[in-house]
Amino acid sequence: MLKKKICLLGSFGVGKTSLVSRFVDSMFADKYHTTVGVKIDKKVLEVEGQELTLMLWDMAGEEEGAPVKINQVRDASGYILVADGTRSRTLDVARSIKQRVEGEIGCRPFVLLINKVDLREAWEISEAAQAELANSGWTVIETSAKSGQHVEEAFATLASRMLRTQARADDDDDD
Repeated sequence: MLKKKICLLGSFGVGKTSLVSRFVDSMFADKYHTTVGVKIDKKVLEVEGQELTLMLWDMAGEEEGAPVKINQVRDASGYILVADGTRSRTLDVARSIKQRVEGEIGCRPFVLLINKVDLREAWEISEAAQAELANSGWTVIETSAKSGQHVEEAFATLASRMLRTQARADDDDDD
């Protein structure tokens, strides 16, 4: 069975822990709990006919002056950037994290989740901003940890990308 490490990265309060809880345990808690350091969960799923164990590293939220520790992402097979649709600044943080990850450890498969779609009426992140990212090659998925909307799809999308990336690397090694 394959094991893959995935890191969840983003600002404080965007819903990283809630997304993991929804994905792993099909639960949502209304109480906010700040992640200190890293919380690790795992889930086994079948992707493209293969059984895959995802090791989910829920990283503490980033804020100015306390950036994500990129070396914890170094051995990840992929990562999920999370932004809060009701706070546009969190999208800027996600862009910054991606830039730092790529600058320090190179390209890795990733997806951007814009969370809290259940609060759409309060959103600050425009469809135009999402389209701009999609046009530049980002996979953008609107999610709700509260309702579960698109959460399974988001993790499955990243898992598929990681498997395809590994397959390409294995093919390159054979040449």
